[in-house]
Amino acid sequence: MKFKVNNRQLLLLAGMVWIVAGANILRIGILTWITDTHCWLFKTGEATIVFLIFFNLIFKKLYNKHTDRICKKANNNHLLSFFDFKGWIIMFFMITLGVTVRKFQLLPNSFISVFYTGLSTALIITGVLFFRKGINYAQS
Repeated sequence: MKFKVNNRQLLLLAGMVWIVAGANILRIGILTWITDTHCWLFKTGEATIVFLIFFNLIFKKLYNKHTDRICKKANNNHLLSFFDFKGWIIMFFMITLGVTVRKFQLLPNSFISVFYTGLSTALIITGVLFFRKGINYAQS
């Protein structure tokens, strides 16, 4: 059975995946943050810096790359083609790295809380951009 979707649905699906991934990472960041409330104002500033770096230097470029690719595709796409092959490899690597770091406690909770909170916010906002693009997408 082949699941085929049009470009608009693909953009909306990409947005949902990015938002769900971001929400899951935000949940981990907040749970970790709660156990280490020391210097919360400083940590908020650090999380903001992490957000700005990831959103402006990585995720905005990925958003542009993937929306351009999706918008140029024919309207009969595989359900999971919102990422290209390289994107799926990077996602697999990032998930594996994140699970490994937490499972083996390779980094302190103070780092995890700040990093995950900033990263998740960048993921969620990128997902919102995909979702907005999908809502406003006009079939050519």
